[in-house]
Amino acid sequence: MTDSEMQILQEATGNIWEIGEGFGLDPFPTHFEVVPSQVMYEFGAYGLPGRFSHWSFGKQFHQMKTMYDYGLSKIYELVVNTDPAYAFLMDNNSVIQNTMVIAHVMGHCDFFKRNIYFGHTCRQMIELVRVHADRIRKYEFDHGQQEVERLLDAVLAIQEHIDPAFRIRCHGEKPVPVGAGVPTTDYDDLLYLREKPTAPEPPKKGLPNEPVKDILAFVMQHAPYLEDWQRDVISIVREEMYYFLPQMQTKIMNEGWASLWHARIMRELDLTMGEQIEFAQLHSGVVGPGGRRQINPYYVGIKIWEDIERRWDNPSEEERRALGRKGGEGKAKIFEVAELENDVSFLRNYLTEDLVEELDLYIYDREGNDWVIVEKDWRKVRDALVDSMTNFGIPYIVVEDGDYNRNRELYLKHRYEGREMDMPYSEKALQHVYLLWGRPVHLETVVEGKTVTLTYDGKTTATEVRP
Repeated sequence: MTDSEMQILQEATGNIWEIGEGFGLDPFPTHFEVVPSQVMYEFGAYGLPGRFSHWSFGKQFHQMKTMYDYGLSKIYELVVNTDPAYAFLMDNNSVIQNTMVIAHVMGHCDFFKRNIYFGHTCRQMIELVRVHADRIRKYEFDHGQQEVERLLDAVLAIQEHIDPAFRIRCHGEKPVPVGAGVPTTDYDDLLYLREKPTAPEPPKKGLPNEPVKDILAFVMQHAPYLEDWQRDVISIVREEMYYFLPQMQTKIMNEGWASLWHARIMRELDLTMGEQIEFAQLHSGVVGPGGRRQINPYYVGIKIWEDIERRWDNPSEEERRALGRKGGEGKAKIFEVAELENDVSFLRNYLTEDLVEELDLYIYDREGNDWVIVEKDWRKVRDALVDSMTNFGIPYIVVEDGDYNRNRELYLKHRYEGREMDMPYSEKALQHVYLLWGRPVHLETVVEGKTVTLTYDGKTTATEVRP
């Protein structure tokens, strides 16, 4: 961007903030930086600037950058949930593109600050991931890059298996005692941003006392043979996963909220006719319907927000009588919902029959080589969409026994809810868990109505089938 364009953008940012605050938005202070596409896609692949290196992030970067180079997709912005927040704009966007992005970012930053699911996220995460990256680089120097990468392969393979009901302590809360043998840093006294891994418990019957959903924490605390630095690497991945957790829980709400406010803010700016046309084209591209078998979270989100506001502003006679709605309460209602809900409750409570029809939502299934509509009932469509988001679409697996066969073997159980696991992937993931646990690992699941137990002993995978 030229100096004159940067000056225009700086003035637009002040206007956007003033208009947004007039609407009732209350975002974190936000630092904007204009960066080249190479940097934007690197941040997009890693999730956070300064995060530790791993080949899977590099693979994702090349995929995203290739799609951009061929004009198949484009990242317009990246915003980081910190206080102050950081947002990155692409330098080859037009002034109107980046103006819209700034308004969109304001919506995101308001949501980060407002929504209860973000309430316990670490607001100093950029500093923390740099501390994490430094520690991992030190482990690579001490133990070899190949050994550290092998460990990260295993941990990242199961990184989603944490417990959403748990929260990691963050800045300002009572510090967590440092576990035995865990490395400390110069930042620990200042931040205390993570639960420290503790030394493993000795073998005992009944470990755990009840099923444990946080597989990462259980392995970190109880794996018999892990060294202290290996437990620390697990704790790093786990803590960063908890930072990303609320973004996974509120994708539709968050993107819809940001889209709602960028549209309203942009309409209040003094744009020329050409700029209005460019914005309209950009906005329609962002909030357009998705494909036949996928949803666009921007589109679904903004439609639900607009519908909530409309129904609380102008309730029907039936809603007035049955629900006691008086009318004129739309704005207050959407701010209330933005504070308290996540995607699952948002869809369950506010995706109506009329919206399902308007959004053209159906349940599809494969018949031969084609996908066909198999269900149009709006309640079943809503429930199927909610079910697909429960546990973020990954299998719900718990630790049943950490001393299986009284031999420190690990027994995992899939809480089967009608969706079968990808068995080849499960077999590979079991090998990663074995690398961490160091003893035979078992996984119980259901395949075609039968109970199936996979066992990996370090050499081969055995399968036991029971009726």
